[in-house]
Parts: sequence; C-alpha cells; structure tokens
Amino acid sequence: MFNVFPTARLRPSPFFHSVMAEGCTSASIYNRMILPASFGDPEKEYWDLIERCVMWDVGVERQVQLEGPDAANLAQILCARDLSKQKVGQGKYVAVCNHAGTILNDPICLKLRDDLFWLSIADSDIWYWARAISAERGLKVEVSEPDVSPLAVQGPKAEDVVADIFGDWVRDVKYFWFNETEIDGIPVAVQRSGWSKQGGFEIYLRDGSRGDDLWKIVKEAGQPYGIGNGGPTSPERTESGLISVGSDTDEHTNPFEIRMGRFTDTDVPDDVVGINALRRIKQEGPTRHHLGLVLDGDFKDPLQFHWEDITVDGQKVGDMTNCVWSPRMEKNIGYALISAQCKVGDRVVLQRSGGREVDATLVEMPFL
Repeated sequence: MFNVFPTARLRPSPFFHSVMAEGCTSASIYNRMILPASFGDPEKEYWDLIERCVMWDVGVERQVQLEGPDAANLAQILCARDLSKQKVGQGKYVAVCNHAGTILNDPICLKLRDDLFWLSIADSDIWYWARAISAERGLKVEVSEPDVSPLAVQGPKAEDVVADIFGDWVRDVKYFWFNETEIDGIPVAVQRSGWSKQGGFEIYLRDGSRGDDLWKIVKEAGQPYGIGNGGPTSPERTESGLISVGSDTDEHTNPFEIRMGRFTDTDVPDDVVGINALRRIKQEGPTRHHLGLVLDGDFKDPLQFHWEDITVDGQKVGDMTNCVWSPRMEKNIGYALISAQCKVGDRVVLQRSGGREVDATLVEMPFL
C-alpha cells in the first residue's frame, strides 16, 4: 500500500476507493490525477493482459467537451485530421498541434451529436488550449470538462466480459466506435478502444458518484474469465509500438516523425491550427523518424527519468525515449526518435546512465 498526500491539486478518479481496496501499490501522475500502475505483481499483471483480461482505472483520460453551434468547426480547427465525414458514434485518433506543427496531444475525438464532441485526451492541458482557440476565433462553443471517467477492460477475453455486461451487440462495435447505454441505471458510453494492442473496450462512466458500482459490476463479470488488476503497462505498450505523447515526444516533435502520418491530413481547411507548418513538413520530409531498438545484453535495464543519447561513430543521431524489458522477447527494447538518415538494421550505440555504452539494433515497429 502506498500513501497519497491529499491535496486539491491531485484529483482521484471515481474508481479511486475501489482501486485502493484492491491493493494498488504504485501509481503515477497524469492530467493532475492518480493513474494506478501496479497492484504488487507487475509480471502477473502483464501476463493477465496478454493471456486473459485486466481492468484499469484510466479516469485520468479526461474529456474536453465541445458543445454548441460551432462545436464541429472547433473540433476541426483543433485536429489535424479530416473530420468532415465523421458520424455520430464514431471516434477518430487525431493529432492536436500548435501553430508550428508540434504535437501537443493525441486524443480520440468522439462525436456524440452534430453539436457535441469529446476529445479524450492524453496528458496535457488541452482544455485550456481549446478554450483559447475558441475565444480567439469567436466561436459559439462551450468548452468544458464533463463528468466522464473511462474504465478500461483489455485483453483477449475483454470482449466476452463486456458482452456479458451489456449484451452481444458490443461484438459488432468497430474500432474507436462507441454506443451510449446504461447498466443498472449507470449512464455510460462503451467504445472499442484502449491503450494496448490486446483488444478491449473503454467504458466511459458518465456519473462520477457511481464509480464503485461500475467497478464492482465489471469485476464480477470478469471473474469467470480470470480478470486481473493493473494499469497501462510499459512492456506491452512498447512491444505494440504505442506512442506516449509527452514521453516519446519533445517540444519539436511533429506527427510525421512518430508514425502518425496516416492519421494526419494536410488537405483540411486552412484555419486548422498548424496546418501550414504540417504541409511544409510533409513536403520537405521530416528530419527525424521513429524506429524500434533492440538492445544487446540479457539483463533488465529500463530507461529512468530522461531520454538517452543515441550515437553513431561518436556523433549523436537521436534519442532513446523509452526502454523496457520485454517478457515475450526476453530483450530490452525501446524507441528511437532518430535522424531520418538512420535506417532499419543499422547498429547504434546508446549512452546509458552512469556513462555506460550499450550497443543496439534499429528495427521496425511494432515489435510484436
């Protein structure tokens, strides 16, 4: 059990008391909230995700709500992806960029009505950004943070768990699409999504007073399938090549550098924030790109608190932004944000903590 110092700066999710009762032992801070990381056995939590299913408190994944006559216009201005054909009930993975084309966040944009959208954000203050852009453009939109908190069910058995709760209709939900519904009087939206590649859903709780009730429902439904606890795991997300904006990006990173080019449209209207910069970057080609790293050696050697230099012939060519031990590959693997001149198969040298040098090979992602 870890201790949490209560402060108004740090918000618990609606599932906080259930999480603590389950024996959460470690957490991190995300959107000024508590993100549970482990319940004392990270190896079990990893294999539960790979082989069965897990439930995660991801209430830190806040929603930026855009509502009003100009909501669709504001959503498009904020997102460097064509939303003109987005349908009600559809989510789209998007890049939110600044005027220089630097990625600020990579949310899912959910369309609930023609005049109501959610940006389901990663870790940065997009609420303030959306409000500022809306005011700057004089749009008729209310930008707010609704009472919405996701609970994730991930893993190969996740669909069975969610179908047992809501019905077999969930099996027909396409990736990033969602339906609004309820269970035992608890209003939710159920979306096929989640920060893993093992399959699953995120259940968007729409009444924060019912967090413990929803947790209990999911836990009981998951018992026949061996559901476990945990949090978004670095090994699985790294093996799967998932991006963590703010961790794998810096103040200069654009979407084309981190494999988000296929989710970035440059033929959107000229008033989309950053679009002129993104058009130029696409035409000229990014100077860096995102590749995987497989490190030499067979002992666990994770990245600590900062990026580490990647060198070739003594010259820096990029940064290792992430490094973890892969249980399935039995290797240390990581991400390279590296010069576009470097390519798959190249051998590089990592400048690790304590002045150590470790050799590694550049590979394609995902690893698995």
